[in-house]
Amino acid sequence: MTNKKNGFWGRFLMFLMLFFLYAPIFVLIVFSFNSSKSRSVWTGFTTDWYVKLLHNSAILNALYTTLLVSVLAAIIATIAGTFASIGLYNMRRRWREPLLQVNNIPVINADIITGVSLCILFVFLGRRLGFELGFGTLLIAHVTFNIPYVILSVMPKLRQLDNNLFEAAQDLGCTWMQAFVKVIIPEIMPGIVNGLLMAFTLSVDDFVISYFTAGSVETLSMRIYAMTKKRISPEINAISTILFVTILLLLIIINVREAQQEKAAKKRREEFKQ
Repeated sequence: MTNKKNGFWGRFLMFLMLFFLYAPIFVLIVFSFNSSKSRSVWTGFTTDWYVKLLHNSAILNALYTTLLVSVLAAIIATIAGTFASIGLYNMRRRWREPLLQVNNIPVINADIITGVSLCILFVFLGRRLGFELGFGTLLIAHVTFNIPYVILSVMPKLRQLDNNLFEAAQDLGCTWMQAFVKVIIPEIMPGIVNGLLMAFTLSVDDFVISYFTAGSVETLSMRIYAMTKKRISPEINAISTILFVTILLLLIIINVREAQQEKAAKKRREEFKQ
């Protein structure tokens, strides 16, 4: 009886948590289709705010900057993170474990600390090297906080590799580069793709670090923040809805890929046992 009560209250508290998290987002999505500017009275269905959004040059420029930074940062961070993961994997344990702990610090660190510290670093270097905060510093900042997530995605795939796989490929006639490209990379590709998607998602969603390192450049999240300082327009609801749906779809893709990979790995283990 006690277990049933605990199970009921556990589910009830989970429901309350999800309700308070997602109810405001649901209201935002609903009122992005409201025909009036009212944020409390529903007057009819319309998609005019999405049409007006497409003609808002400030938002479109911010969206272009966000996508460009996210794509470039994701690609650069994925390449750097993959090679860093391979380097860490081949280190001795006494060196690898401390470095992996250092890699985890940016993941659990507050964004405000990362953003302020990068801002101070860029300002310090800019005064001596003659550059200002802008697109370049924004891109470097995004690459910096994305790399640890790529490493966390690739390292588990490296641990699943057979240690003799690389040598076996060389014994069969492959050069070290051929063995790396045609054998190792395909084996860890699921982790690389997951790291790429995670890096892109984090870049699109970031506000705090971008705010401190962008200078005169404006990302989509920064544009939305600037719009909230004035009278809130339903265009904010529309762009927020698009951003939420985009991030949600990317997260679903990541989770589905991980589930498929676990299922495929389990199937391979069962076939190997047979």
